[in-house]
Amino acid sequence: MPSEETEVVVVGAGQAGVAVSEHLGAQGVPHIVLERRRIAERWRLERWDSLVANGPAWHDRFPGLEFADVDPDAFASKEQVADYLVAYAEKIGAPIRCGVEVTSVRRHTGRPGFRVDTSQGSIDARFVVAATGPFQRPVIPPVVPEGAVPLQIHSSGYRNPEQLPEGAVLVVGAGSSGVQIADELRRSGRQVFLSVGPHDRPPRAYRGRDFCWWLGVLGIWDAQTPPEGAGHVTIAVSGARGGHTVDFRALAAAGVELVGLTASYDDGVLRFAPDLATNIALGDAKYLEFLRAADAYVERNGLGLPEEPQAHILGPDPDCVTGPRLELDLAEADVTSIVWATGFATDYSWLEVDAFDVNGRPDQRRGVSCEPGVYFLGLPWLSRRGSSFIWGVWHDARYVADHITTQRRYLAYGTTDRPGAAPATRKN
Repeated sequence: MPSEETEVVVVGAGQAGVAVSEHLGAQGVPHIVLERRRIAERWRLERWDSLVANGPAWHDRFPGLEFADVDPDAFASKEQVADYLVAYAEKIGAPIRCGVEVTSVRRHTGRPGFRVDTSQGSIDARFVVAATGPFQRPVIPPVVPEGAVPLQIHSSGYRNPEQLPEGAVLVVGAGSSGVQIADELRRSGRQVFLSVGPHDRPPRAYRGRDFCWWLGVLGIWDAQTPPEGAGHVTIAVSGARGGHTVDFRALAAAGVELVGLTASYDDGVLRFAPDLATNIALGDAKYLEFLRAADAYVERNGLGLPEEPQAHILGPDPDCVTGPRLELDLAEADVTSIVWATGFATDYSWLEVDAFDVNGRPDQRRGVSCEPGVYFLGLPWLSRRGSSFIWGVWHDARYVADHITTQRRYLAYGTTDRPGAAPATRKN
């Protein structure tokens, strides 16, 4: 079967794929974006019904288009985010092909480029951009055996409280997904246990500015490496119900029982690590450190932002923190569901090239792989803290597109086929 040819194949049409398509198109680089489902499909099908973006609409967007139907200080729903990315793809004329799954990418032998095998045939490409992002394979730790409770589900499969069987729920994970799902379940009338591990919990807003603004002016979005030991610490922040600071004390006061890190299971009993108070205290310390950094910035720059002394008052620890539960008999507590908000792993099994380190992680610098011609986009800390966010991936994509353009100029030297002269695609 004859192969189609193009300069760049981009795999994935989420925020990373759309962003790099804009930059490639602006530089006249022929490319195709392949998406196995629909544009931004994970926002539609792998998020719970009430999810909203964790950043306000003025911030969590691309530079070239504002949200049409969302107040700048409001938080877009998951459907609005997906619709936004579709509208952006249409605006830039992105050459996206939906319903095409990439099954393998292999380097050619004896000539440049790669063979991209898909569910609809093969494509020869000089460059490949893996823009599938970090949320590829849900991770459920092998702690509780199948059948121990009627339902175990990952947060990517959770939709709403009505989806779960009657009874209490254990939510494992205290990042943004875990705390929002636990709060929603509690508000629906469920008894909820929330397993809290190490976390960072910035204020939703402080002194009249959203925390996204503070991360910008304090230079935190541009941090190139995570603080030591914090590369995989979850961030607890919420845009739900208009946005609010995640407060574990308030969750406990409302009826959510906090427990420590989920450690082991034996004969119907789940055991938790005795680390709850420590995890809460460390999260509090980071929260207060953030407030102090913001206060110092205000004073240093002579800003007239209103003081907010009450934000520094944490209050006493609830009983479930000072005397934490270390064991939970699931049947006795009528726990019928466990929601695992325990994150995701990447899956690059289709990318059959030497682009990974000894631990199987992409070996890259700012998205440029150690395997010439292969690029990665959308991963946390790809170049900075903001890399996995909508606005952050746009800037990373520009760097990747610039690198591809430079490499095309080198490869075109001494040939008659100059960059930009070839059509977007051609058939052999």
